[in-house]
Amino acid sequence: MNAMGVRWTAEQVLALAPDDASRRAGSKLGTAGPWSDTGRGEGAVWGVCKGSGRVPYRTVVDTTGPAYLCACSSRKFPCKHALGLLLLQASEGTATEETTVPDWAGEWLAARRGRAASAARRTEGGAAGGPADPEAARRRAERRAARITSGAEELEQRLADLLRGGLAAAEQPGYGLWEETAARMIDAQAPGLAGRVRELGAIPGSGPGWPVRLLEECALTHLLDRAWLTADRLPAPFATTVRTRVGLTAPVDGVAVRDHWLVLAQYDAADARLTTRRIWLYGTASGRTALLLSFGAAGRAPQLALPVGAVLDGELTPHAGSGRLRAEPGDAFVPVAGPVAPPPGGPVGAALDAYGRALGEDPWLNSWPVTLSGVVPARAEYGWQLADADGREALPLTPAAQSRPGLWRLVALSGGAPVTVFGECGHQGFTPLAAWSPESPGETVPLI
Repeated sequence: MNAMGVRWTAEQVLALAPDDASRRAGSKLGTAGPWSDTGRGEGAVWGVCKGSGRVPYRTVVDTTGPAYLCACSSRKFPCKHALGLLLLQASEGTATEETTVPDWAGEWLAARRGRAASAARRTEGGAAGGPADPEAARRRAERRAARITSGAEELEQRLADLLRGGLAAAEQPGYGLWEETAARMIDAQAPGLAGRVRELGAIPGSGPGWPVRLLEECALTHLLDRAWLTADRLPAPFATTVRTRVGLTAPVDGVAVRDHWLVLAQYDAADARLTTRRIWLYGTASGRTALLLSFGAAGRAPQLALPVGAVLDGELTPHAGSGRLRAEPGDAFVPVAGPVAPPPGGPVGAALDAYGRALGEDPWLNSWPVTLSGVVPARAEYGWQLADADGREALPLTPAAQSRPGLWRLVALSGGAPVTVFGECGHQGFTPLAAWSPESPGETVPLI
């Protein structure tokens, strides 16, 4: 059991795994054989796992985070030992018993929760009293804004030169010139602009119709440049969105929202520099959809991980800007009894309307979270799609979604009958992330 007497299921535990290899390795450790000195209490579970080395691995999981500590050298969070311990706890036959926290686990728990409490006090103090040196903070912000402005003006000149020379010749210089431009945007402290430049550089020669795609992306990049250069004349929420898109962090905005949050989906996207974890939550009382972002250095999984399908009691504070989807979590999420119904959904047309309205507030938005209800996965001439049960409208799946195992899980769940599906609707189609069948509306089935 965890802090609220709620036991995670094996499926929810495996949804925490950073990759398939960890999922398989953790499953092998989910039995009582390799474990000793296991126990639970005070919102944590712990144990000692015998491995291949001489010294066994001490492992503890703070289920109110969740957060993990293990003596192994793995760079993954959670590691296979933490997954195995949670799977052991999830088993009715071998679940750990409530007992006194051992010193080695208690010291880590006390230190971790003490740091969280101190961070909360600093945040409250900062919100009440502002920065310790507001004048120094203002000067730093002005210097960075000036650098970003210089970078945006340089990028505008680069786009003008590209169009003046003709898009057909854009592939001749190769990717090196684009990467050089992206590096200059990094020097200008505008990582958002750098990311867009790298995307532009990957388009020339990428397949039939690439000049059209390049022109579209150049137009959006030009729009972002001009929006930054005139941000002082924009409405406040849109100006905040522009600042976020060029690479500045949007401040938290407003009062924290306390709710029971259903974990809808969790997945990672990695590049050579960073691993980004996206976690979608749905507030069962507020009806709010929220996005948590967690980051890890290249090759390392982000530390924040929440079990898909779990219902967690906690606070989220939204960021400023259009949409206000992104949020910051409070000190801890405490699991509570479930299951709960999926978010209310609608037909395909309603999902497209929602994405269209979101684009009006953020033209650079790649996708928008929506829930489709009463849809059936079907194979069409161009690939898989989700169609309304009456056959009136359909939404194609993105190319990436059509090659994932989750597609076949969705097809099996449906069996030709309508289902409810949560996912991201964008200009490339729909990416399904979770689904529910009419027979089991309280069971969240992860699709990624």
